[in-house]
Amino acid sequence: MLGGSPALAEPRVFDADQILQWEPWEFEGRTTYSAEPAESDDADRVVRARCDQATASGLIHRRTIDLRQNPVLRWHWRVDRVYHDLDETTKSGDDYPARIYVVAQRWPRWRSRVINYVWSSSQPKGSDWPNAYADQFVMLAVESGPEYSGQWKIEQRDVRQDFKRLHDLDVEQIDAIAIMTDCDNTGQQTTAWYGPIEFQEQ
Repeated sequence: MLGGSPALAEPRVFDADQILQWEPWEFEGRTTYSAEPAESDDADRVVRARCDQATASGLIHRRTIDLRQNPVLRWHWRVDRVYHDLDETTKSGDDYPARIYVVAQRWPRWRSRVINYVWSSSQPKGSDWPNAYADQFVMLAVESGPEYSGQWKIEQRDVRQDFKRLHDLDVEQIDAIAIMTDCDNTGQQTTAWYGPIEFQEQ
């Protein structure tokens, strides 16, 4: 069960120290997550994710967040490189330099619905597709390709509207949020950075 904690009633910022305290979420080995000094005034420190041993693991925060009050997710991220020669719609290409999950828990668990906001290597920016392993996971390419590699990007998504469009559900809350940088299918290497993650009012 992913839910259970009281809903957040006001905007909340998760900084690097808080994110690094989230629960490890392992699929294949462990991606290395650590803190390092930030390069801007947006934060003191950021999360560095290093994937170089064919790993797939993330950090998950199992907390109910009220989308009626705070539907907008805003975050900072950066990647040093994207992957090459892969098809992200297949299992063999299901790797992303950076991604943020939002989870709407349902019971039984297979009815849960998930959006993955990804920095895609090959799919066009703005495109979406079902995850190759689980079609209740929808992938949404917020950034794509190498054009902005090495640069910080600030993203903003209306999570409630995205659930309506991608899952045809009016979701009033999510029950978990996670970050993940994975390279287990391609065996390639990358480093990503995650800055503050915040839920805001419309």
